[in-house]
Amino acid sequence: MQAGEIATDSRLVRRLLRHQFPHWADLPIQMVPSYGTDHDIYRLGDQLCARMPRTGWAAGQAEREAVWLPRLAPHLPLALPVQAALGQPADGYPFTWSVYQWLPGDNANGTSIDLRQAAADLAGFVTAMRRIDTTGAPPRPRGARGAPLTENDERVRRCIEGLGDRIDGTAVTRCWEESLAARPPNRDVWVHGDLIPGNLLVNHGRLSAVIDWGALNAGDPACDLQPGWNLFAGPSRTLFLSELGADEDACLRGRGWTLYQAITGLYYWDTNPGMIRQASHALAQVLAGT
Repeated sequence: MQAGEIATDSRLVRRLLRHQFPHWADLPIQMVPSYGTDHDIYRLGDQLCARMPRTGWAAGQAEREAVWLPRLAPHLPLALPVQAALGQPADGYPFTWSVYQWLPGDNANGTSIDLRQAAADLAGFVTAMRRIDTTGAPPRPRGARGAPLTENDERVRRCIEGLGDRIDGTAVTRCWEESLAARPPNRDVWVHGDLIPGNLLVNHGRLSAVIDWGALNAGDPACDLQPGWNLFAGPSRTLFLSELGADEDACLRGRGWTLYQAITGLYYWDTNPGMIRQASHALAQVLAGT
């Protein structure tokens, strides 16, 4: 999917386990189907999974999660990933990798779920995130999730131009510019930054966990309004945004973040059908509300 991508397979995972964590080396290994773009996931037996970065820009995620997720988890009403081990580059594999406890459930894409209940549950999660002290939060790179939308203006316009007639460029540009004009937030809060359906786990019909924290930052609260367009619609969207006290400007910025993630996700047009379905749905929901 990307230039310089590193291929992984179960044999590599087995070798790394044998050399670094031999007590897990004989567990059954099975690749987990996913349309994620930066890690391969392998289930290890019934209780564990290995996360293998495919690109250099994803290689530091395990270290960040090891620091921050144990600090955030006690304050949050949904489960977070629990890291069991941090692996090192070896056997020609160049990145730090990790072993996590396996979280039960299926992601929210196509999973049967009461969307109004999910909207209330996820709003409670985001509210709890916003209350956590951001002292000591890591520096936020330019253009990262939660940064001012203007930092991503050039990239969005390049994507619109590059997609040509695959999208309604005029409508997308108009919507993006409306979001750019929204009043900025009063303060930064913790944001997950990537609340797409694929990162929300559902167990026994209820949201149960939030995974993939690679975009964690302190930034614009509206960044975590994205489920309002990529998961919810109609009454569930109204409930989600209302529970989070999102005023008109916050909604415009949240819609802008959803547009940004969708339009950049369409980069995978020829390589990742699952990502394209998700991004196309989110973009359609954003444009339908303008």
